[in-house]
Amino acid sequence: MTDQELIQRAIAARLNAYAPYSNFQVGAALLGKDGRVFTGCNVENLSYGLTICAERNAICAAVAAGVRKFAAIAIVADTREPISPCGACRQVMAEFGDFKIVCATLDETTFESTVAALLPRAKTGILDKA
Repeated sequence: MTDQELIQRAIAARLNAYAPYSNFQVGAALLGKDGRVFTGCNVENLSYGLTICAERNAICAAVAAGVRKFAAIAIVADTREPISPCGACRQVMAEFGDFKIVCATLDETTFESTVAALLPRAKTGILDKA
């Protein structure tokens, strides 16, 4: 699957976002190494801390389907510059290894990175025993 196809899936997922408080809709499309695509959108809550980001929504859908190895994720929002995953999403992504991240606007302006580049040393020292 091309980056553009993954972006288009994220754009479509974005339309399902539940964002009555911020009106900021985000879509994500996650490509499993097995070729399956899992989509997610942000789901807001009046208690903002309970809001689920599109990226974590897509990852949870994949895990629920038994997929835990990923090749890429596309994340799309209606912004001037490509959106970047929040810290919580970066940490959740890092749980499943290093893979490509394609951040895009609705007109498909993109920024590409990897999980490791956006969250270096995600696991270093956390489980080390002295």
